[in-house]
Amino acid sequence: MKSRKVILTAAVTGAVHVSSMSPYLPITPEEIIRQSVEACRAGAAAVHIHARNPETGEPSSDLEIMRRIVSGIKEQCDVIICITTGASQMMTVEERLSVVPALKPELASCNAGSMNFVLSGLVPQLSANGPAWERRYLGGTYDNVFSNTYLGLETYIRTMAENGTIPEFEVYDAGMINNIAYFRQKGILTCPIYLQFVMGIQGGLPATVDNLVFLRSTAERQLGEFHWSVAAAGKHQFPMAAAALAMGGSVRVGLEDNLYILPRRLAESNAQQVFAAASIAKTLGREIATPGEARRMLGLKGGSQVNY
Repeated sequence: MKSRKVILTAAVTGAVHVSSMSPYLPITPEEIIRQSVEACRAGAAAVHIHARNPETGEPSSDLEIMRRIVSGIKEQCDVIICITTGASQMMTVEERLSVVPALKPELASCNAGSMNFVLSGLVPQLSANGPAWERRYLGGTYDNVFSNTYLGLETYIRTMAENGTIPEFEVYDAGMINNIAYFRQKGILTCPIYLQFVMGIQGGLPATVDNLVFLRSTAERQLGEFHWSVAAAGKHQFPMAAAALAMGGSVRVGLEDNLYILPRRLAESNAQQVFAAASIAKTLGREIATPGEARRMLGLKGGSQVNY
């Protein structure tokens, strides 16, 4: 659980921020590919990938867009590609999960429970002339539940196992650790456990060091052996990254979670944030894991076994 090697992940575009908030947010397949490759060169062992409609910027479940993105990344570097199955909270389970049997990735996100995932606070940041979907999508989360039922979780876990994909469990609150423990106790979850503590989301656990310690200690009691990483929203990104690194965990940064590199200064790329996280890690005496080292740590099947 505690390793000198740290896995740095770049969450490249996500389904939260929109282009009117930052000119540096990658939207098209070409932009996502380029920023993913740059993030790898800056030290990221993994990239967390969402697809966007290249015309509108809207989150997309189009398999061909996703295939184009991940194939393009794979052609240019050896980074681990973690494909989202969260995609957008407005999509159906079938839409969100379709990437796993189609593309058979090494790693895929798996949201570990239902929650109120509220993004409506971002609406005031939108351009008045922006596309209508932005206001509709972000505002609509105020009256929506991001549904991840036990039946849905079992379907995700079994589908990933059938396709040789390791789930990266997105944990937004402590109760979600109990959900993961349930499926392991039932013998449904048998692969190595990788947790991504996602903190600071409205509707989830606040991003504090006390809460991070609580999440880790709860996971230790419930799960025993696991690898863990921390992602934190907005201004909490780098303070929580530093805490996670000091505690022996891994770190996720990227424009999905935070558009800034310093207060009031927009990050110009995902690579800029990865480089900053790598600098903190090195200062704390942590070694940056290569993609190959991260694959061994997480028990991944390797890039030659994917379907893209």
